[in-house]
Amino acid sequence: MKVKDCMSNNVYWVKPETNIQDVVKLMSQNHIGCVPVCDNNNDVCGIITDRDILLRSVACNKDVTTTPISEIMTTKVCTCTQNENIDEAQNKMGNHQIRRLPVCDENNKLVGILTLGNLSQNDNQIGTHEVCQTLNNICDCNKNKNAE
Repeated sequence: MKVKDCMSNNVYWVKPETNIQDVVKLMSQNHIGCVPVCDNNNDVCGIITDRDILLRSVACNKDVTTTPISEIMTTKVCTCTQNENIDEAQNKMGNHQIRRLPVCDENNKLVGILTLGNLSQNDNQIGTHEVCQTLNNICDCNKNKNAE
């Protein structure tokens, strides 16, 4: 199975200059916990999660109405391609301990997002054991400690 057969095509994204409050509104209105950040060429340059917003802005007393998302986003973004095998994408998710993976075309243009929810909705094709193993790898608290 390919990533394109499993991913969400309808992905919301923001530009780096978007303020935190507008990103939070977008997340709230669309019931999502993660938003890719794309530059003017639609290249993925960052990603922001609801947890990032709490820890990097609210906890630091940043003004959410004026602070651009670029100040708090994660810039080292792990992505996959739409033609990648789903097991390769699952390995990336597990190895990097991430629940959401932006999907790009061959030119790094955002075309979708792959989430744990997508994997679980397709567990009949992917394999329930494989999806559970990916979740286990993502949640393994000792994984980063073992790498040190």
